[in-house]
Amino acid sequence: MERLNPTARADRYGSRINRVQSPWRALTVPYVTIMLGSLLPVLFLADVMPVVPPIAFLFLIGWRIMRPGLLPLWVGVPLGAFDDLFSGQPFGSAVMLWSITMIVLELIETRFPWRGFWQDWFTASLAIVAYVVVAMVVSGASMTPHLLLAAVPQIALSILLYPVFARMVARLDMFRLARSRRIA
Repeated sequence: MERLNPTARADRYGSRINRVQSPWRALTVPYVTIMLGSLLPVLFLADVMPVVPPIAFLFLIGWRIMRPGLLPLWVGVPLGAFDDLFSGQPFGSAVMLWSITMIVLELIETRFPWRGFWQDWFTASLAIVAYVVVAMVVSGASMTPHLLLAAVPQIALSILLYPVFARMVARLDMFRLARSRRIA
């Protein structure tokens, strides 16, 4: 029978015992991912119609739906202002729309506290459709059937990609809450 080294045994289990999360990581990961989501669509260019989903908005509703108490209601103002700087929308449109989204999601959460994948996807889908359509109205575009038809691929892609973003948010939440250092 092979004898185990006592220090090897302590190392084997000591890496998981008596650890705490990094406060820096726990506080900044949601905000950084949403801000990076605002910067990411700048890399994708579309000639005729918008196809790239509103990545930052998907991260915002992903964090809000996956972790209801994590983001405060007022976070729509600074993150929306950051998004307005890079999205090309009139300044204040994302501030208004993101704030309204946060308030509506809070009302839905207090009214229907149970959670489920299909309800979350349906809620996110309604928020995505409302966000894209109202953003077109706020931008000053004349609402024609052709314009609404041109927005359908972006809306459909956003709705279909929401579960992927929800999974990324769940993984980022695991990273955010990962234990990082040992308490003495």
